[in-house]
Amino acid sequence: MNEQSTDANYRVTADELRQFVERYERLEAEKKDIAEQQKEVMAEAKARGYDTKVMRKVIALRKRDKDDIAEEEAVLEMYKEALGMS
Repeated sequence: MNEQSTDANYRVTADELRQFVERYERLEAEKKDIAEQQKEVMAEAKARGYDTKVMRKVIALRKRDKDDIAEEEAVLEMYKEALGMS
């Protein structure tokens, strides 16, 4: 392989690497913006009197499968009864 070909390959590889890094950095910036918007939503909800801790739990539950939630709640109830908490 001649020196000119090696230099061309290096430039192509460096350009591709730079593109990947820049794409990732743009996504990081977008993620930061989205996180800030999520904080604003929660601050607004809290200002309106909503319990944001409970809201976060509801949001997490909405992501999960209904059968998994039902099974977990059944086990939780069984444990609470066993400990005299019901």
